[in-house]
Amino acid sequence: MNTVDMARSLRDAGHDVTVMTGMPHYPEWQVREPYRGRMRGEELVDGVRVMRFSHYVPRHQSAISRGLYEASFFANGAATTIRPRPNLFIGIIPSLSGGWLARFHANRSGVPFGLVFADLMGRAAEQSGVPGAATVSRVVRQLELGLARSAARVAIISDGFRDYLVAAGIKGNTIQRIVNRNRAPTHAPKDSRVQVRQRMGWRSAEFVVLHSGNMGYKQALDNVLRAAALAAPRKQLRFVLLGDGNQRVELENLARRLQVPNVDFLPLVPTRDFDAILAAADVLLVNQRGSVKDMSLPGKVTGYFAAGIPVLAAVASQSETAKEVIRSGAGLVVPADRPEALVAGIERLAGDHDLYDQLAKAGPAYVRSYLEAADASNITHFVDLLLAGRTET
Repeated sequence: MNTVDMARSLRDAGHDVTVMTGMPHYPEWQVREPYRGRMRGEELVDGVRVMRFSHYVPRHQSAISRGLYEASFFANGAATTIRPRPNLFIGIIPSLSGGWLARFHANRSGVPFGLVFADLMGRAAEQSGVPGAATVSRVVRQLELGLARSAARVAIISDGFRDYLVAAGIKGNTIQRIVNRNRAPTHAPKDSRVQVRQRMGWRSAEFVVLHSGNMGYKQALDNVLRAAALAAPRKQLRFVLLGDGNQRVELENLARRLQVPNVDFLPLVPTRDFDAILAAADVLLVNQRGSVKDMSLPGKVTGYFAAGIPVLAAVASQSETAKEVIRSGAGLVVPADRPEALVAGIERLAGDHDLYDQLAKAGPAYVRSYLEAADASNITHFVDLLLAGRTET
């Protein structure tokens, strides 16, 4: 679930939306120009008021650095007064501090407080592989669930989150599954597939496997590099890692040690180019550490489905990502942390044209039929229920 997309959905529904957030820094994990050195700032983005607060941004992730990241954002955001007074505050997890900041201001203003879980932070601490995180997972879980118990309503982006919350005492009729329709591309790529591939330097005969987005601990992209090393003798396979993250330098170093000629590291691209690049690839890859199970559902998956390109998920079979890919019918799931299984999945897609076409067609159809479905599954309905003070049975 993307905060920008939620804000746009609420704006389109006629709400006056203010976003409290940090300085832009993700997935590079360094504050971008021209935001560096600023303590606070305010801007208007697509008709949405955005209030920005500085905070500590760690280049390397650990339990301690993440704690400083969260605490510094809360401290800066809590030292301001929101005017005019909102009718409602919504906290969005995976920023634990963002959730507590929303509750703080809701209590101060005497208005309802709702919570959206895009990730489960307690589970993330257990499963993500960030150094030291597992040792503080119990504290993170207590903070997260205490926050959820205090919310008037809770929204989740995956049904797999529900059991975790209900087991902690959150009433089932206050939990609502929401889907993010705006994650799908909203415009057709301007350039043809051939033109984009030429611009990217991808030969027409190459079978391009593309990862996009964050390069962090959870993604465990060393698995992809080891798969690329296994696939190196197959001259027509190219692996592309598009994006940034706190593990990018380590991954580039590993690629050099493995001497893989069939891997490209590409920087972030403007949004206007992103959809066209997805559509120009042959396979869209989701790779996760095998320990990642029920902590998250990557937001990029919906964009992958909408691109009309088969998805290959190298993830734990019981993970929320695996369940979503299987439900969509738009991709294959192969075991996590096994480079040979990843290569086998790629070769199956490259060699079975009927299967490839079936999966490619299923993605856009799934977006249309499921993700663009009932009004009861969108963020505006969640807000309407909060404002009305209602629960659903």
